[in-house]
Amino acid sequence: MKRTCLAIILAAGESTRMKSSMSKVLHPVAGRPMIAHVVESLVNASISSAALVLGRDADAVKSAAARNDIELSACLQKERLGTGHAVLAAKDAIAKGYDDILVVFGDTPLLTAAPLLAARQGLADGNDVVVIGFQTADPTGYGRLIVENGALLAIREQKDATEDEKKITYCNGGLMAINGARALELLGKIGNANAKGEYYLTDIVEIVRAEGGKAIAVEAPETELTGCNNRAELAAIEAIWQKRRRHEMMVSGVSMIAPETVFLSFDTQIAQDVLIEPNVVFGPGVTVESGAIIHAFSHLEGAHVSNGATVGPYARLRPGANLGPDSKVGNFCEVKKAEIGAGAKVNHLTYIGDAFVGEKTNIGAGTITCNYDGVNKHITRIGANAFIGSNSSLVAPVSVGDGALVASGSVITEDVPSDAVAFGRARQEIKPGRAKILRERYQAEKAAKKK
Repeated sequence: MKRTCLAIILAAGESTRMKSSMSKVLHPVAGRPMIAHVVESLVNASISSAALVLGRDADAVKSAAARNDIELSACLQKERLGTGHAVLAAKDAIAKGYDDILVVFGDTPLLTAAPLLAARQGLADGNDVVVIGFQTADPTGYGRLIVENGALLAIREQKDATEDEKKITYCNGGLMAINGARALELLGKIGNANAKGEYYLTDIVEIVRAEGGKAIAVEAPETELTGCNNRAELAAIEAIWQKRRRHEMMVSGVSMIAPETVFLSFDTQIAQDVLIEPNVVFGPGVTVESGAIIHAFSHLEGAHVSNGATVGPYARLRPGANLGPDSKVGNFCEVKKAEIGAGAKVNHLTYIGDAFVGEKTNIGAGTITCNYDGVNKHITRIGANAFIGSNSSLVAPVSVGDGALVASGSVITEDVPSDAVAFGRARQEIKPGRAKILRERYQAEKAAKKK
């Protein structure tokens, strides 16, 4: 839209029902703070300016909301005197002059751009106030939208509603768009002549109509307007977000055997023809390319899985893990800050950290890269077509050349040249009959302890 718009994000609540040491808008949904989801919906609605109305944890909230494609200003609401009072905390920002003023809440992470665009279109069509509402089967407790011939006459709180008005299922979602040219004038006329002595933003509907202005309501899905006040509601919002995102992915060509057991992050990217087995968790920063398979009970975070690669079951990819095409990280393996080359295999019970593994190299079961000396991390480099025998320890910094072979059970502390064989273990000795002698001694000692 070519019209200018200022979004006012109300995020100054004390969050007392959240029973938390931090503001509720900082609590994560899909791995990012709730308020960051709200800001993303603003950006998707072509809004480039927003004013944050802040209270507790103001600096942390502003930091969580920040991104490069929207200009954020912050204002502190020192007193809690209602939503109308909260919006006027952004008075200086409103006074800069915008075509549209959009009021949203910082705890509605399921919000999308669609209702915001519909509200802005309502202003573009000549209305002074546009309220975003929703239909619900159980309207108990919500303000009812009184609509007649397409015009919004009033928002009636349940305690003030008549019996007929209580039957209305079209309810106030709390979000509102206001004509920017009249916003300060209308907001300034909201009074506090009520039992709580607070300034209610909802009063603006009757104010604008009394002055000959126009007000309408636009409808949004109830879930998009869901706010969060406690941990139970946070879990319910998480479940809705996950279900919605899983559906989007499956429609786009991702296969999930048991989708309800797969958990995604806000930035998870999965290409078509990827198969995800049950009980897989994606932390932030994961990209999976086409044709990859993520086997059951795997956990990925900050990782890149190339086309045709397989992960798991029971594998963990930590930040910096980069799996090349057709590579494999198998069961009970952990990879951290490591490049796994095309066609390389890390199959069983292995830790690869701070390392480079070349193409088509095989890492045997129980192998570890010893990357930490207690103070600093060090790099292990393994060339292409190498073979690392089972139960080997590669003590970084160390390099194993192309085509080299490390014997099973070795501790490698020096570089291994290409095509060389390295043994780093004690020589085996056999003492005939010694096992019987030891066994008899141990049995005698045990019997003596019982006396």
